[in-house]
Amino acid sequence: MDANRYRRMTNTANKFVAGLQRLGIAFGPMQLLTVRGRRTGRLLTFPIAVIELDSGRYIFQAFPKAAWVSNVRAADTVTLTRGRKSSTARLVELPVDQRGPVLRSLVSTSPSSVGNRFVTTGLAPAPTPDAVSASADRIAVFRVEPA
Repeated sequence: MDANRYRRMTNTANKFVAGLQRLGIAFGPMQLLTVRGRRTGRLLTFPIAVIELDSGRYIFQAFPKAAWVSNVRAADTVTLTRGRKSSTARLVELPVDQRGPVLRSLVSTSPSSVGNRFVTTGLAPAPTPDAVSASADRIAVFRVEPA
């Protein structure tokens, strides 16, 4: 599947996930990330997976040029909503040299679809922990911290 088709399919699924979350139905690692737009100042909401690893909770960029990444970089805080519960958080972007071990842990401990997603979207050359880890300069990784 090419990256554009995959992105369209994901965007369609995200609308469904966001609708369920707004109804208070939470599932899997999905949460709603609400952040102020860096240009418009409007609040924008994106369904996003918050992944718990041994070293903390993280959000990973799954698509090149994802709008939420630029908006989070410009924001002091975000709101994360899971079901009917919301909390304010700071998303701290890891420096490139710290992303590799976290990406390796993500791919090593997740279903194969996680590594495949990075390949399908063009962020990594192969779905292996080594290949995804080596692509750390192309994959933004944010640690979720209390605000």
